[in-house]
Formats: sequence, structure tokens, C-alpha cells
Amino acid sequence: MRKFFFFLIGSIAFTAFSQEGDSLILDFKEYMGYVKKFHPVAKQAALAIDIGQATLMKARGGFDPKLEADYDRKLFKNTEYYDRLNAAFKIPTWFGVELKGSFEQNDGDFLNPAETVPADGLYSAGVSVPIGQGLWINDRMATLKQAKYFREQTKADRDLLVNQILYEASITYFEWLQAYKDTQVFQAFLENAQTRFEGVRKSASAGAVAAIDTVEAKIAVQSRALGLEQAKVALVNKSLALSNFLWLGNNIPIEVQPNVVPDVNLDGAVDATLEIAGKRLDSFAMNEHPKLRSMGYKIDGLKVSKRLKANKLLPKIDLEYNFLTETPGLINSFQTEQYKGGINFQFPLFLRKERGDLKLEKLKLRDAQFDLDYTEVQIRNKITAIYNELDSFQSQNKLIFDIVANYGALLAAEERKFGFGESSLFLINSRENKLIEAKLKQNLVQNKYFNAKAKLFKSLAINPENL
Repeated sequence: MRKFFFFLIGSIAFTAFSQEGDSLILDFKEYMGYVKKFHPVAKQAALAIDIGQATLMKARGGFDPKLEADYDRKLFKNTEYYDRLNAAFKIPTWFGVELKGSFEQNDGDFLNPAETVPADGLYSAGVSVPIGQGLWINDRMATLKQAKYFREQTKADRDLLVNQILYEASITYFEWLQAYKDTQVFQAFLENAQTRFEGVRKSASAGAVAAIDTVEAKIAVQSRALGLEQAKVALVNKSLALSNFLWLGNNIPIEVQPNVVPDVNLDGAVDATLEIAGKRLDSFAMNEHPKLRSMGYKIDGLKVSKRLKANKLLPKIDLEYNFLTETPGLINSFQTEQYKGGINFQFPLFLRKERGDLKLEKLKLRDAQFDLDYTEVQIRNKITAIYNELDSFQSQNKLIFDIVANYGALLAAEERKFGFGESSLFLINSRENKLIEAKLKQNLVQNKYFNAKAKLFKSLAINPENL
């Protein structure tokens, strides 16, 4: 039942792809599109953006207005010791200034004289201002700035995660393609060997050739059949590896069926799908690389933390001033001679903790900057090496194509000579073995060429927009 389900899902998924005979061709671009849209890791990458947004929302919460209320009452042996109500509304602002409005109403037999207020309560409106530590940067400001940098960092990290899963998916597709083409090679030569065996057997029955030649022809058939069987096992394994990347919506996995085959004409499709077509060595901007952007935003966050730690070296001086009134509805009731105010001063004498924290932040910043410089050089050199590798593979593909053509010509000539009785099965099998080796090597070189393109795609950390 499970196999039927996967077969049904696979058939539905691939009906949009091109069809050749009884086989369905899984197009490379469509395959990569399914990976980017439905693969769980690609969906996990999208969660990074949500995490960044949630972190930013949390940091902005530090500037939310606050409503506070504190009510205390003590009644013992019919004596009301105190009945106190304090309510306040606070509005934090960007530069550490806090606006505050409050209401205080107290009653009781044992109140502190300083808590004595009018019967209807006392209103106040004022402001708290740090003039030392916390004026230009404070914990709330630093957290919000770092959250903004983190949000941008998560966007770059998302691109890196998507790029990584698409790179792995493309490598798997190329290996699947190589295994399929290897199978086609052995299938074709098995058919040739079987045809040759039938011809030799008939000739031996007629006395035209020695009977021992049928044994050699049979060995060739068995050898080709063995190679085909091994290639089929490799193809099945690569198909299963490919299935790891194929999913539909609602997290439904797809199992690649035997009648689904890769697209054998990938030369232009790879560049277009991976969006590396026409990208010259000098055409990419290093500052736009997602890895470097992510590291850059991390450094920006560390710079904010360094500023905050440096600010901690200043003395903490907080000034507070509040107008007092019984009638807040009358603006002119707020008079300067009726107020409640104060000053708070703190300053550690040695500042060892603060100086230690600042030094640690400076060291973290230097370490991150060294890492960024090294990574930039590493990426640049890797990209240059891949371009050189691609140039070499273009030459290798041309050479192996000529080698295969020449081995094919030698085999055809040897078969003509055998038809005239001027050659032997041993020479034909020898020529054919060389041609098989050359074709398998051609598939290998092509696979390495495609892998080099995938490595360029990964090194540039491209997140394709057209998938």
C-alpha cells in the first residue's frame, strides 16, 4: 500500500514534466524548484527570518509604555495601620529619558509623615533624565539596535541555508544523471554483445568460425551483463538519494519511481537554473555575499555592545523632577514651587568590572574582524580556483569527446575487418572495452564539470529568485 501511495504521488508530481516513451523526465529546474519550495530544510531556513522579526519585536518591547499599580493595606484589631495606593504611567524614550505620571493616595493611623497627602490624593507629572551613564546609549537602545542587525543577519543566514540545500540537491541530481548514463552505456553494449554472440554462434554452426569463438563471445555477453547489473544497483541507490530532496506540500515525501529518468541535456539548464550564466570572475561584489553580510551584521552588533560597555565607565547620574498637584485638570495648577525631585549618583572607584567587560568586547570585535577578513580572502580565492577548474573541464570535455569518437572509429573498423575474416573476437572485445572505459570516463568528466558549476553556485551563495 505504501509503495502504491508513493507511486501515485510520484505520478501526480511528474505529469507536468516532459515525457519520452514510457519514461518521465525529471527536469533539473523543476526538481530544484520543488526542493526550494517544499524541502523541510528550506522551510527551516524561512523560519530564520521569523526568528529575527520576533527578536526585533521583543527588543521594541523595551520602549512600551508601562502602567503600574501598588496597593497595600494593614488592618489589625480594628486599627487601620495604613491604606496606600500608588499608580503610575511611564513612557520610556529613545535617549534614556523617561516620562512619568503618577497618583498617590494614602490613609491610616500609622503612616509615615512623608506619605501624608490630601484626602483626594496627590497627582504628579515629571521626567527622569540620565546625564551620565545611559544618556547616549543604554541597555534598551543597544538591545533594539542589535535586534535590527540580527534581523538583517537572519536574512543572510536564510540565503546561506537555502543555497546549501540546493547545492546538495544539485550534486545528488548530477550523480543520479551519471549513474543513469552509465547504465545506458552498459545496456547498449550488452545488446551489441548479444547480437555478436548470435552471429558467432550461427557462424560456428555453419563451420565458418571455430566453436571456441562462441565461448569468447559468451564471456563478453556475461561481462557486459555484470557491468549492467552493477550500474543498475548504483542507479537505484542514487534514485533513493534523490528522493531525500523531493517533497510535496504538507510535508509529503516523494519516492522516485523506476520510470522517472534525468534530463541528459543539461549544458544550458544548469547555468540558467543556478543563475550563474554569464557571471564573470570580476562581476561579483564581495560585499553582497551572504556569508560576509552575515558576519558584517554580527560585527555591527558587537560594535553596539562595545559602545554600551564603554558607556558603563561613566558615572551613573539620574535626575528626577515631578510637578505635584491636587487638581490635574487645571494646567496652571502645576507650579514649580510644588515638586518632588532628586538625584541619584553611583560610581565604582576602581571600575575593574567595567574595564574588564570593555576589554572583552574589544577582543570579541577584533576576533570577528579577523574572521571576516580571512573569510573574504578565502571566498575570493575559492571562486577564482573554481573558474580555473571550469576552464579546465571545458578542455577536458572536448578531449574526452574526441577520444570516445576515435575509440568508436577503431571499434567500427575492427568489426569491418572481422566481417572480412581479417580480425578476431579478442581484438573486437579489446577495442570495445576501451570504448566502454572512455564513455564511462566521459560521464565522469561531465559529472565533475557539473559539480564544479554547483561549487561555483555555492561559493557565490546564490539564492535563485526564479525557482
